Amino acid sequence: MLEAPRGTTLGFDFGMARIGVAEGDAEVAMAHPITTIHETENSKKFAAVEALIKEWRPKQLVVGLPAYMDGVEHDTSALCRKFAQRLHGRYGLPVFLVDERLSSVYAESLLAEAQVYGKKQKAYLDQVAAQAILMTFFENGAMEQVQRHTEE
Repeated sequence: MLEAPRGTTLGFDFGMARIGVAEGDAEVAMAHPITTIHETENSKKFAAVEALIKEWRPKQLVVGLPAYMDGVEHDTSALCRKFAQRLHGRYGLPVFLVDERLSSVYAESLLAEAQVYGKKQKAYLDQVAAQAILMTFFENGAMEQVQRHTEE
């Protein structure tokens, strides 16, 4: 596992319909949900991400990598890897992949504790899942860092 570096970090719970976003810092090991991106077009998704990067000025980015409970990756895993690679390529920031298994279950339990239910819970679920992904990064480090691929 790669240790979480210091400085502001943005975490992403990537999905085709929505992308949850959280921010935090490894030094204090705290993360906070900030928004959910509800865009269907890639250009609009990345415009929203760029606005967040300009606002928060992160030192690194974290993307949750989904897998089955046995650790085997599935179709969405490849899309998350592609999203992470695009973030790295567009913004030149270090991007880390973090095991996101159970992040949605954790997010649902946090929202239930806060007595947030129904449609209201769904509105916050992705960004709280991003918070859980960041907390996993701060507590356990990253599975891997996205590297630039150079064509030879």
